[in-house]
Amino acid sequence: MRKTVFIKNAAVLTVSSLILRFAGIVFKVWLAAKIGSEGIGLYQLVFSVYMFTATFATSGISTAVTRLVSEELAVGKKSGVKRILVRCIELSVIIAALSIAILFFGADFISVYILKETRAALSLKILAFSLPFMGISSCIRGYFIARRKAMPSSVSQILEQTVRIVLIITLISRYNHLGLEYSCAAVLIGDTVAEALACAYIYLLYKLDFRKLKTAAGSGRAPYKLLPAISHIATPITLGRYLNSFLRMIENILVPQCLSASAAGDVNGISLFGMIKGMALPLLFFPSTLLNAMSTLLIPEISESAVRKRNGIVQNISYRIIKITSLVSVIFSALFFVGGRKIGLLVYGDADVGALLCALSPIVPFMYLDAISDGILKGLDQQKFTFHTSVGDSAIRIVLVLLLLRRFGINAFIAIMYFSNFFTCFLNTGRLIKVTKLRLDLTNIFFLPACGAFTLCFGVNTLLKTLFDMSDLMHTVCLSVICLSLYFVYLFMLGIIDRDDINAIKAVKSN
Repeated sequence: MRKTVFIKNAAVLTVSSLILRFAGIVFKVWLAAKIGSEGIGLYQLVFSVYMFTATFATSGISTAVTRLVSEELAVGKKSGVKRILVRCIELSVIIAALSIAILFFGADFISVYILKETRAALSLKILAFSLPFMGISSCIRGYFIARRKAMPSSVSQILEQTVRIVLIITLISRYNHLGLEYSCAAVLIGDTVAEALACAYIYLLYKLDFRKLKTAAGSGRAPYKLLPAISHIATPITLGRYLNSFLRMIENILVPQCLSASAAGDVNGISLFGMIKGMALPLLFFPSTLLNAMSTLLIPEISESAVRKRNGIVQNISYRIIKITSLVSVIFSALFFVGGRKIGLLVYGDADVGALLCALSPIVPFMYLDAISDGILKGLDQQKFTFHTSVGDSAIRIVLVLLLLRRFGINAFIAIMYFSNFFTCFLNTGRLIKVTKLRLDLTNIFFLPACGAFTLCFGVNTLLKTLFDMSDLMHTVCLSVICLSLYFVYLFMLGIIDRDDINAIKAVKSN
C-alpha cells in the first residue's frame, strides 16, 4: 500500500512539474515579447524583495506543520491535527501582517533608496497583499505532505498558474501602453489574485479531507506545548532561509545597479539583469525538469535507507542519480553551446539572449549536479552543510559583484556565475562522496560523455548547415533530435549506460 502511494505521488509530482515548468516557459516568452527584457528585469527585482519578506510567512512554519501533523497522525489524534494547523495558520497570518506593513508602507523608501528604481513602488504595494494567502497555502500544503497526498498541492499550483496567466494576459493587453511601471503592476496583480484563489481552493480541499480523516479519539498535544514545538522546528529553518534569502536579495539589487554604472558600456542594467535571470536561466534549467522529477522519487528512498543503515542502497541510488544527471546535463550543455544563438532568436527574438545562452551553457552540468547533490545531502540529514555552503556562496558572490561589475560589466557577472557554480558543485559533490563513500568514475560519467556530446553537436550542426537550407526552427529541431539520438547510441556502444540505468526507478522500487 505504502509503495503504491509513493509511486502515485511521484507520478503526480512529475506530471505537475512538467506542466508548470512548460507553461512557465511559454508564458515568460510571451511576457518578454510584451514588456521586453527591461520589464522582465523590473519584475525580477521586485520579486526578489518580495521573496525576502515571504520567507517569514512560509518556510519554517510549513515544515513545522508537516512534522507535527505527522506525529499526531502516528498516534491517531484528529483533534491534535486540527489544533496544530489552526495555530500555525494564525502564526503565519500574524507574521504576514507584519510583512505587509513593512512592504506596503515602506514601498516608496525601498524603491527609491534601496532598489534605486522608482517604478518598483506600485508593484511592491500590490504584491504585499498576497503574503497572507501564501502563508495559509504553505501551511495547508504542509498538512497534505504529512498526509502523503501530492494531488491537492499539485492541482492548486496548476490552478494558480492558470489563473495567473489568464489574468496577466488580460491586464497586460489593457494597460501595457501606460508604461513599464503599470505593466509590471499588472503582472503582480495577476500573481496576487491567483495566490488568493489557490489558497481558497486548497483550504476547501483541506476541509473535505479532514472530514474523512479517521483517527482515534483524543485531545492530542497540549495547547500550551504547541507554540514551543512550532518555534523549535520553524525558527532555525526560517532564520537560515531568511539569511540566505537576504543575501540573494542584496545580490539581485546590486547587479542591475552595478551593471548600469559599469565602465564596460553596459548602460541598461535592468534589461541585462532581466535577460540573464528572467530569460536565459529559465531556458537553461528547463531540461532539468525530468531530473528533478526523478530526484523527487528517489531522494525519499535515500532518506529511509540511510535511517535503516542500508548503506549499499544509499550508495547505489546516489550513484545512479549523479550518473544520470551528469549524462543528461552534458548533452544539453553542448546543444545550448552550439545552438544557443538560434534558440534565443526563436524563443525570444533576441540575439543577446542567444549569446548569453552560449556563454552560460558550459556551466549547465555544474548547475544540475549542484542542485541534485544538494537535494541528496538534505535527504541524508546534511542540511547544516548545504546551508553553510549556500550562505558562503551568496556572500562571496556579493563581494565579487561589488569588486568586479562596475569595472568589467556583464562579462564579470558571467565569470562570477562560473565561479559560483563550480564552487558549490565541488563542495556539495565532495561532501556527498565523503558521506556516502561513493566512487565516481569521472572518465565514464563526465569526460567521455562530454567529448562525445560536443563532437556530435558541432559535427551535426556543420553537416546541417552545409547540406541543407533550413529555417532556424527546422535546423534547431533537427539538431536536437539527431544529436540526442546519436548521443544515447554512443553511450550504449561505450557501455557507459545499460539497462540498469534505464530502469533505475524500477530497481529502487524493488530494493
